[in-house]
Amino acid sequence: MSDVDFIRSHLTAHPDFPKKGIVFLDIFPILRNPVAFETLITNLMYHLTSKTIPSSPTKKIDVVVGLDARGFLLGPIVALRLGAAFVPVRKSGKLPGACVKASYEKEYGTDVFEMQEDAITEGQTVVVVDDLIATGGSAKAAGELVAKRGGKLLEYLFIVELPFLKGAQQLDAPTYSIVQSDD
Repeated sequence: MSDVDFIRSHLTAHPDFPKKGIVFLDIFPILRNPVAFETLITNLMYHLTSKTIPSSPTKKIDVVVGLDARGFLLGPIVALRLGAAFVPVRKSGKLPGACVKASYEKEYGTDVFEMQEDAITEGQTVVVVDDLIATGGSAKAAGELVAKRGGKLLEYLFIVELPFLKGAQQLDAPTYSIVQSDD
């Protein structure tokens, strides 16, 4: 079994969650299996070190941005292995201090993301990490926050992509997803 198939085999589909018509792909079974979780992190690290970093002008990644909430599970691990900073992007009202904001549409509503104003400095290279890209709204908002602080967004990373929703087309940098799903 390939690494991608192994990771895919740990995803669980939950129909009609969080509302009717949505099929929620649950990544938590991956995290409950240490071998599957390590396979996931290794896949992301291999991609970053063999593709993203070599094509970066600075040959490094300064900041890993993780999206609320599942990006918080992956981002710190990836950042630690890269020797990069981790920056959380959270839903409105969850971060202390001065924050920059960006709103976005989801497939089932509207929300606002925030990032602390001093989290990224001008010219830092950044990757954004989340569990899934559907319509691309939340990832696009995170990219707007990075741009507002002067960061250079290298790539968006996802465990799962739903290509039929064309979310990657909404983004201002390349995307990488391990699993593509038509569910």
